Amino acid sequence: MESTQQNKKAWNTGTYDSWVNRFGTPMEAVEKIKKEPLKRIGAAFKYMGENIEGKRIINLLGSNGNKAVALALLGANVTVVDFSSENKRYATELANQAGVELSYIVSDVLKLPLNELSNQYDLVFMEFGILHYFTDLSSFFNLVQSLLNDGGMMILQDFHPVSTKLITSKGTTANIRKHKVTGDYFDTSLIEKDVSHSKYSEWDHINENAHKVYLRNWTLGEIVTSIASEGLTIKVLEELPNLSSEVFDKGIPKTFTIVAKK
Repeated sequence: MESTQQNKKAWNTGTYDSWVNRFGTPMEAVEKIKKEPLKRIGAAFKYMGENIEGKRIINLLGSNGNKAVALALLGANVTVVDFSSENKRYATELANQAGVELSYIVSDVLKLPLNELSNQYDLVFMEFGILHYFTDLSSFFNLVQSLLNDGGMMILQDFHPVSTKLITSKGTTANIRKHKVTGDYFDTSLIEKDVSHSKYSEWDHINENAHKVYLRNWTLGEIVTSIASEGLTIKVLEELPNLSSEVFDKGIPKTFTIVAKK
């Protein structure tokens, strides 16, 4: 509970300004999304079907709404759940500038209002930096299962445990990066890190603890087993390299995608 409260604090401290520094104002950011909404969604889109128009999609821990607004521009009915009111502010302004409807629920995902738990979504979508905020994956994937229609799908993209738990990468000189095995793949402890938006923030000099979060990194086996144990059938497990560079991190899995069906 204490770690959850600290994580919530970190995501409500200077977050809106961080996104303005990262993406520009919502008015500026939306122009890029409008030009290439598929690019903003990324590799996960190929698993969503050829036409998402009219699909009911819930984006859990949807942060600043970039992906959600891109999906809405393609015709989906999108709901975001996140416990940051500052994220909601940015996402809502982004949707308004894009001229699309976006439902945004500010809530701890595991404490969603009961009216949301009614098997009504065609797709549960989650992407990057999600699972490490949970200390109990069974409860989380039970929630995912309860949100889906029969035949509905979960699409999860996240950082690969080999990169988050095991290997440290350093250096960019002459397109060379050195890798060392420095971690314990089977470590179950919470680790303290700076919240991801803090690299774009100007708040650190005010309160150095404001942006600390506590994370639990999971093994791939723990993730797959938790999904399967909650009544979801895994259809795809795709492990991916660093898609932003053909040189850096060559041969090392950086992310993964899991597609599961109810």
